[in-house]
Amino acid sequence: MPKSPLSLDQFDLSILRALSVDGRMSVTELARRIGLSKSPTQARLKRLEAEGVITGYRALVDPRRIDAAHVAFVEVKLSDTREAALDAFGAAVRQVPEIEECHLIAGAFDYLLKVRSRDITSYRRVLAEHISGLPHVMSTSTHVVMEAVKETGDQAVI
Repeated sequence: MPKSPLSLDQFDLSILRALSVDGRMSVTELARRIGLSKSPTQARLKRLEAEGVITGYRALVDPRRIDAAHVAFVEVKLSDTREAALDAFGAAVRQVPEIEECHLIAGAFDYLLKVRSRDITSYRRVLAEHISGLPHVMSTSTHVVMEAVKETGDQAVI
């Protein structure tokens, strides 16, 4: 069962905004930025972590430096949308490393995938060997990204 939203004040939101841009910021710097002393800032940070508002920290990787700059969004229509079929599709998607994101969509198709690969040739291989063979896939439609104008990590979203 999903947890209900926490009541967050402006200091909590300021912490989240600052850390979403720089998760390695020291507590001292974080306290300075939000206008509180170190101890209450640290207590708030621990509470946000304990309550599951902050679920972790990670490195943002430049995809060009690891030869994964090609991005395609793939619309997927399934032949079966009962819960068992959705579960099977979701489990299989998690096994394909090139699929960076997968979202269940309300609309003309069932899922939207964000796929990262080296180039169009490697994307074509991922589509043929992995995506098209996922459980219950009836059809796909690919949209190739020409330029990323804004991606997660570029700035705070809170």
